[in-house]
Amino acid sequence: MDNIVKSAADKFALLIEEQLKRVEKMKQEKDFIDYKELDTIVIGICGGDGIGPRITGEAQRVLQFLLKEEEAKGKIKFNVIEDLTIEKRAEVGKAIPDSALAELKKCHVILKGPTTTPRAGDPWPNVESANVAMRKELDLFANVRPVKVPEKGIDWTFFRENTEGSYAVGSKGVHVNDDLAIDFCVTTTEGTERIARAAFEYAKNNGKKRVTIVTKANVVKTTDGKFLKLCYDMAKEYPGIEVDDWYIDIMTAKLVDEKRRQQFQVLILPNLYGDILTDEAAEFQGGVGTAGSANLGKRYSMFEAIHGSAPRMVTEGRDIYADPCSMLRATVMLLDHIGYQAEAKKLERALDICMYEEKKLAITGRDTGATCAEFADYVMDTISKM
Repeated sequence: MDNIVKSAADKFALLIEEQLKRVEKMKQEKDFIDYKELDTIVIGICGGDGIGPRITGEAQRVLQFLLKEEEAKGKIKFNVIEDLTIEKRAEVGKAIPDSALAELKKCHVILKGPTTTPRAGDPWPNVESANVAMRKELDLFANVRPVKVPEKGIDWTFFRENTEGSYAVGSKGVHVNDDLAIDFCVTTTEGTERIARAAFEYAKNNGKKRVTIVTKANVVKTTDGKFLKLCYDMAKEYPGIEVDDWYIDIMTAKLVDEKRRQQFQVLILPNLYGDILTDEAAEFQGGVGTAGSANLGKRYSMFEAIHGSAPRMVTEGRDIYADPCSMLRATVMLLDHIGYQAEAKKLERALDICMYEEKKLAITGRDTGATCAEFADYVMDTISKM
């Protein structure tokens, strides 16, 4: 028994040392990059797996259409990254191959298609999620997901902490023995303060009057309790913004409550709760296939679809009918982030027209609807008529 406890404790000690080093690194962080000061903004394109290359390719085509003049002037440069695939990751036994990581670090922002994370029974080794690894390697601490359905009074922006919580050391839990396995949840002062500040700054700069903190602090008292307290402490610096908090279980219900849900505007959540709640929220907008996601750091930022790689669609030869709307919504966020607000608004408006108003083409995921490329053409044609 003593040997079992000591072995588990030694593994836990290594995790603590690792996290303390990360805290010290966060303390040395500089401010966010200023894209206006760059001679050239490098946009990385990662197709990913399954339907990823198809929908990402169409999003790149729309992006280059909107930034044609900027690309011609050399202000925008595209860097297509080939090695972030499950085949290459399995070959080298890493979540991100060294070759892909080197190319990612040459970029300022990244447009990334969905990647496959192996699970039990899959033909690949159990490599870590590429998404989780990228967030760690590039320190993409803020996952920002907007959900907007005007006719239902929904206008939510979720700020999900991306590098801590229950996912921080998700592949480093301890199998104590055959009867006991333990995983860990991580909350740091620096990590919580920076996601809280990002959310409150967004609220202040976008005229939002309420920020809601979502935890399970009544039960998960140490880590969630710390997260909740630090968010409230941050709120004191923003006296014009109303703050409340909800527990994750009742919050999932209140998003369905037609009267209550209209009161929510900006939400701050630890990693796991943010993952759950944003997928639920996306259903109001038409499903995860319609929602984009931003992963923001101070040096790098990555924009992606929030759904998976849908390998079955490829196996069945239906990838040409994949819905590109989630990637195009992510493209809106990318444009806005690097300072091209006018182009972002054009694309966002075109998507609203094509998805909800005119609806001349329907995406069904099968040959009963439009192809991914046809829908992208429809969006670009709509932009041209503006």
